[in-house]
Amino acid sequence: MKKIVVIVAGPAGLTAAYELLDKSTGYEVTVLEESSSLGGISRTVNYKGNRMDMGGHRFFSKVPEVNEWWQKMLPKQGSLSFDDAVLGRNGLLEEGGPNPEKEDRVMLLRNRMSRIFFNRRFFDYPISLKFETFKNMGLLTTITVGFSYIKSAIFKRKENSLEDFYINRFGKKLYSMFFENYTENLWGRHPSCISPEWGAQRVKGLSIVAILKDMFGKLFNKKNRKVETSLIESFSYPKLGPGQLWEITASEITKRGGTIIQNASAVAIHKNENNNITSVTYRKDGADVTIDCDAVISSMPLKDLVSDMNNVPQEISEIASGLPYRDYMTAGVLLKSLNLKNKTSVKTLGGIIPDNWIYIHDRTVKIGRIQIYNNWSPYMVKDVEHTVWIGLEYFCNEGDSLWSLSDDDFGDLAINEIKKLSLISNKSDVLDFHVERVKKAYPAYFDTYAKIDRLRDYLDTIPNLYCVGRNGQHRYNNIDHSMCTAFEAVKAILSGTTDKSTIWNVNTEKEYHEEAK
Repeated sequence: MKKIVVIVAGPAGLTAAYELLDKSTGYEVTVLEESSSLGGISRTVNYKGNRMDMGGHRFFSKVPEVNEWWQKMLPKQGSLSFDDAVLGRNGLLEEGGPNPEKEDRVMLLRNRMSRIFFNRRFFDYPISLKFETFKNMGLLTTITVGFSYIKSAIFKRKENSLEDFYINRFGKKLYSMFFENYTENLWGRHPSCISPEWGAQRVKGLSIVAILKDMFGKLFNKKNRKVETSLIESFSYPKLGPGQLWEITASEITKRGGTIIQNASAVAIHKNENNNITSVTYRKDGADVTIDCDAVISSMPLKDLVSDMNNVPQEISEIASGLPYRDYMTAGVLLKSLNLKNKTSVKTLGGIIPDNWIYIHDRTVKIGRIQIYNNWSPYMVKDVEHTVWIGLEYFCNEGDSLWSLSDDDFGDLAINEIKKLSLISNKSDVLDFHVERVKKAYPAYFDTYAKIDRLRDYLDTIPNLYCVGRNGQHRYNNIDHSMCTAFEAVKAILSGTTDKSTIWNVNTEKEYHEEAK
């Protein structure tokens, strides 16, 4: 029986472990996870019955294999969720599916609404071209935006940076309003210093032209209109948050004979003279344990993977050690109410605004984004009818002044900022808060990232190493992308091939991977 070590129990690692055990009986699978939780950045934190989603995760894909996999783990709801039933909202139901009021193992279908909060006004995210948008911008700004876009359409920039990428698609004025500051807040670098590849990965076909096409498609009720990923109007979501999916997956792995070792950090990856990995050493409770293996599936950050290996060329070590990441902090804040009126046509419990996310575009505060957990799933909030449970998200670097704040000081900062933005009237509106930190949440596209192909070429010379997932490939993958890299890795292992190209090629095509083939 061949021994496979999977490093990190995130979406890619757990998917790979499950697939190996489900499709073959010839493998002994051990999953190493350095923390006490499962799901990586897709974990769910339960704080006194209120659940936090680390980053906000929409479950949406047009890859049939991914959708079938989700359905197997979490069947689609067959009855209305609590809020839909109370409000009389229609829901898309699966005949024979579970009732979320009675069962936990269920996938909900949720409406998507994400807006930008700019100049104390709401704008659609992504920007839509409708009367309300122009009204909020004002006549002069609207005219400036129009001429700015026409200029960018005529005089295309050579795309050497993310700034060039955005200006080519939206014009300089819209870029300065809705992209420049937020991007710098997210990455800690000005867009002029970031590779345009980030835009290619996350925005791809989205542009003014795409927005116009979508708008007219709706206007004329064009069926089967092609929708860019950032324009999807609904998504699936586990009843108890994204971590629920990975906790269920972990239980299925153990049922099939797999081993998951938590609080176990990989500290050494041993290669022989043929450049094959022969064993992995992990540290648990202060003791080092070495286990032999025939292959490694890694979704640990490339920086850490390479530093743990023996006999790595200096150039490769330097590239890996220079790869940048952005870390993440969030304060879950329990409120009596939000000081924002719901002016939309969407009914909500307590009349709260219906947004999943609010993107904060305000140079006077550090906060980047707000999640309203009530709207992701009513089961994320202990008292969903009488409280509002929000996540205040900040982007930072591990060890910087923000990261180093105590939980109390960080909570105070976050609460003061939402008061400054008039999202709450008084601090007395706050009932409780909880702070979470996530290391290496976002692999970044600058510094030595320009040499990532050289690093990949070297890793491909290790026959029995398969790099998967967001950090495992240093690529801004969504959940379905990460799962697809795991599918491809398992296919390669089962077929005996050492060609890793299909794994690396996930999420590199010009059209977004969520588009139907």
